[in-house]
Amino acid sequence: MNRRRTQFLIFSGSILLAFLLQLTPLPQAIIVLKPYWLALVLVYWAIETPDRVGLGFAFLLGLVADVLTGQLLGEQSLRLLVMIFIVLRFRSRLRFFPIGQQTLAILALLLNDRIVVLMVRGFSGDPMPSMGFWIGPVIGMIAWPFIFLLLDDLRARMRAKET
Repeated sequence: MNRRRTQFLIFSGSILLAFLLQLTPLPQAIIVLKPYWLALVLVYWAIETPDRVGLGFAFLLGLVADVLTGQLLGEQSLRLLVMIFIVLRFRSRLRFFPIGQQTLAILALLLNDRIVVLMVRGFSGDPMPSMGFWIGPVIGMIAWPFIFLLLDDLRARMRAKET
């Protein structure tokens, strides 16, 4: 397989897996523990290959996610747009952070995402979520090193096969 095709398969496969994880049904008691998988994968690709993940791509993926999850049309688009804008703006710094600092930056991004959700829900008239709503970003922060290392390892193996 050539390099471009392998890169495309890893890229699209990781996004497809993130969609599947996002759509995985969970019991109501632990639904607050589900991190925002799509955002975590998009943040990785925005840090590593910003030419593939731009604001338009994030917006379109957000629309697809809105349609798949049945949420307010544009909510996830706005969330991903804000998150990817911040990542692309500070990409040069984020890329060279050690994994511990990257994890804290991801926590800040996911907390910012929750604030955007609160604003959207406030404007749409939806009831405010419970305090468990703030657990998801912490779980996403814990999942970040594993996602980062897994995708980085896949990309490194692909490069090693080429040589």
